[in-house]
Amino acid sequence: MADGDGLGEATAAAASPPAPAPGRSPPLGWRERLRAGLAGTGASLWFVAGLGLLYALRVPLRLCENLAAVTVFLNSLTPKFYVALTGTSSLISGLIFIFEWWYFHKHGTSFIEQVSVSHLRPLMGGTEGSISEPGSPSSSRESETSRQNLSECKVWRNPLNLFRGAEYRSCATAYVLLAEEEATTIVDAERLFKQALKAGETIYRRSQQCQHQSPQHEAQLRRDTNVLVYIKRRLAMCARKLGRIREAVKIMRDLMKEFPPLTMLNIHENLLESLLELQAYADVQAVLAKYDDISLPKSAAICYTAALLKTRTVSDKFSPETASRRGLSTAEINAVEAIHRAVEFNPHVPKYLLEMKSLILPPEHILKRGDSEAIAYAFFHLQHWKRIEGALNLLQCTWEGTFRMIPYPLEKGHLFYPYPSCTETADRELLPPFHHVSVYPKKELPFFIHFTAGLCSSTAMIALLTHQFPEIMGVFAKAVLGFLCLQP
Repeated sequence: MADGDGLGEATAAAASPPAPAPGRSPPLGWRERLRAGLAGTGASLWFVAGLGLLYALRVPLRLCENLAAVTVFLNSLTPKFYVALTGTSSLISGLIFIFEWWYFHKHGTSFIEQVSVSHLRPLMGGTEGSISEPGSPSSSRESETSRQNLSECKVWRNPLNLFRGAEYRSCATAYVLLAEEEATTIVDAERLFKQALKAGETIYRRSQQCQHQSPQHEAQLRRDTNVLVYIKRRLAMCARKLGRIREAVKIMRDLMKEFPPLTMLNIHENLLESLLELQAYADVQAVLAKYDDISLPKSAAICYTAALLKTRTVSDKFSPETASRRGLSTAEINAVEAIHRAVEFNPHVPKYLLEMKSLILPPEHILKRGDSEAIAYAFFHLQHWKRIEGALNLLQCTWEGTFRMIPYPLEKGHLFYPYPSCTETADRELLPPFHHVSVYPKKELPFFIHFTAGLCSSTAMIALLTHQFPEIMGVFAKAVLGFLCLQP
């Protein structure tokens, strides 16, 4: 029976016409074309019939008399009516302007533009494809599919999840979870990470022995390698926060030698910060010489550390007045260019280094060239800039000159690619709601806000002048109308 059913389904599928390709509408038959033509003809007939009915009922409806009455009514209106009308329109324009301004600052877009694109365009036939009627099978099917997709994408808590302290203590990642989530001090976190290191090394050696048996074992080795590197990196950070900086530097150097391909983990950025704390500027320069390469991805830590080292050589003697009189020296020019390079990569950092914006705790995830990366960098590196005399003074005098070099950062870059336009949206998801996200370049107000502001101001001024000087404004209005009528 099963074979017969399958044969019948295959036969039915072969006999049925081929389905249209995705994204293309099926070809219309003569019935559909006839129905579409009749629909268009019917609309024209209804329009002609309406005009004919209006013409036939012109006498019973007294259209001519009513039109004359409207004309008399408009001619009998006093200037006070026009003053009231102008004031009302000014009030409405002002309310629209205030609402547009509030909506733009809260949501980053114009309410009128959003309504026009989302609601008015489909009603005017601006969207492609057919619109299913409510209650139709296709509409109910689409709603059911959307509800199903929402339920599938929602993350649920596992009702049978294990106990963190009692049952998860069987693998390295369990200790990592305990150290990250349950430890209340750095000392407790370091103790749990050391236990995770013992378990992680055992699992890593076991995976090394079995890596050539199958692709699954190779994938397991990569996973265990990432876990081991993460544990050692966090142990180095624990040592750095507990004041054992040289121990942290040794762990990071050994880690980079043991796993050189894992440059995407950016362990060198942790190393740079620790070396700056030791004021080992020669070692910092050696690390930058290796990782500040054109073929490697950049970061705010690399670009601003390079600028800091070049600033350090001239900042103690730099003076804006002296530089304006004699010009910049070669070393000062190199320092300024390094600052411009760093600002081009991430233009949000200087405001945090110069304490023009308040710092918050850095997020767990950052966006390169975004506000989140600027917060993370300034949170750990502000002390290093303050330690070098005159470094922040030189930064304050020169960082804004970068924007004159790149007038249109979203279209063309100077040393890097054009600045991405999606950083604001991503940073709003990464940073807490109370933080005022830094936006670059600053958005210009939409046309509708300028239009409503101008309309509000002009109507208010006309209403005030008409109320104070009705005769003069009447003469002025007649003169303007006469001038416009005389134009060809």
